[in-house]
Amino acid sequence: MSSTAIPVHLFAAARAAVGAHQVDVSGATLADVISQLTSTYPSFAAVAPRCSFLVDGLAAHGDPASVPLAPGTRIDVLPPFAGG
Repeated sequence: MSSTAIPVHLFAAARAAVGAHQVDVSGATLADVISQLTSTYPSFAAVAPRCSFLVDGLAAHGDPASVPLAPGTRIDVLPPFAGG
């Protein structure tokens, strides 16, 4: 699959680490997206291991390299939330 621009929506600590609520990155897999985010926004590297990733609204489990992304895919990055 070729690399394509993917909209990434960031919440809470992930948003603070990146400094924006949405960024567009390129990637053919979820691992590509995470790698680009951590290299472009170094402070995201500290938050990423604690985050959950949703791909088109579904939780991504397992190896991010095995999660392919198609054009139009939406990624949501959700760090743990405090409170209840």
